[in-house]
Amino acid sequence: MQKIPLRQEPIAASVTPLAKDGKFHVRLTEGRFQNLRRLTTWPLIGLFFGLVWLQVDGQPILFFSFEQRKITLFGSALSWHDLPLLAGIMIAGATLLFFMAVAWGRIWCGFACPQSIWTWLFIRIETLTEGRANQRAKTQGQPLTGLRLLRRITKHLLWILLALLTATTFTGYFVPIREIVSNALQLQMSLSLLGWLAIMAALTYANAGLVREKICLHACPYARFQSVMFDRDTLTVSYDAQRGEPRANQRVSRDSSGDCIDCGICVQVCPTGIDIRDGLQAACIDCAACIDACDTVMDKLQRPRGLIRFASEQQLLGQASLFLRPRLAGYAAIMLFAFGVVAYGFTETKGLLVEIRRDRTHLVTPLDQDTMCNLYRVKVEGFAKEQALIKVSLAQQQYQLHGPAEIDLRESNSVWLPFRICGSRGGAQRTAVEFVFTGNGIQTSKTTTFLTRLM
Repeated sequence: MQKIPLRQEPIAASVTPLAKDGKFHVRLTEGRFQNLRRLTTWPLIGLFFGLVWLQVDGQPILFFSFEQRKITLFGSALSWHDLPLLAGIMIAGATLLFFMAVAWGRIWCGFACPQSIWTWLFIRIETLTEGRANQRAKTQGQPLTGLRLLRRITKHLLWILLALLTATTFTGYFVPIREIVSNALQLQMSLSLLGWLAIMAALTYANAGLVREKICLHACPYARFQSVMFDRDTLTVSYDAQRGEPRANQRVSRDSSGDCIDCGICVQVCPTGIDIRDGLQAACIDCAACIDACDTVMDKLQRPRGLIRFASEQQLLGQASLFLRPRLAGYAAIMLFAFGVVAYGFTETKGLLVEIRRDRTHLVTPLDQDTMCNLYRVKVEGFAKEQALIKVSLAQQQYQLHGPAEIDLRESNSVWLPFRICGSRGGAQRTAVEFVFTGNGIQTSKTTTFLTRLM
């Protein structure tokens, strides 16, 4: 049997269209990997559309509030000062992505990437309204009249509806979703919010409905540096050329022919329109649709499965492949370290932030012959519901604090309040005084200076 040289690095994608005008239509297939992909994607879709509605004690379970400068993250209240933690989560997620790329290629792209998930949703709507891929390919370019026009309009209306639902849900993580829906039903939505929803819906419609695979091929940076991360033991969707070549139609096959009958189904089911038989390609997202399609054909021909399968370059050469190897172990160590740092960061968050400013117009004010007073403006921000009432005191008992003894943060989580500290004239010119703020299970202090006279 003829041996086909194996590829070492990704090559450019060669799209094999199904329609005469160059547009290819993705053919849906079934199989174990597509079932596994649905087990991954449908819970993610459910979380995306469902979490925005979930509340605990009247508070969203996941919310980014610009007005209150507060982040609610699964019950934990964070301030905007904790934004580096979100950056840390992204960095830790990137290390997980790198680890997965070394081990299993672009499996994230095929099984969990939002671009891929929404593309499959739009393809299913297209199949539901306009028919299967071969039907769409045959009628591509024909005049839009009658039933075909109605089907096309229905498809785009459903695409727009899904895009609007996506945009509204995404915005609901920054603006209360119930407020958005209520304003929309009452036709009272602001122009800024309406414009934002229109932009997000248009981007969703274009990305998943019109652009699709071009995002994976031209816009996604992951497709560009994946070849740097792959090694000879990386498991990725691969065509076994030594078994499949030379290709031959089943009706004219010979004893020297390979198992590939050149049916082209692996190309028809590929969402990026590549031919996996050309080797590893930058556009391949490892969705495994070609594996399921090819296995179906092999079953019908009563031949072994696995002509296309997850395999490493070593395995295609008939050699043993190592899963646990130094490179993968290094990425695993970096990933664990990154997640450990993020986890530690969450233990160091502050639920109460305090800022103290001196009143520059009245630095030192005499109260009587023996007492001098300093004026301050104090800002208190609380980020947890149980810290709605904050008690204020001074650590130094020789000073008198004039101002509200308790701060109410139930109406607003951030307030500015005036305070006055009075002390003896005979003290030192500059003395450190400490404000103490006590909430439910938390205590924060802030130090400032008390002046008995101007310098």
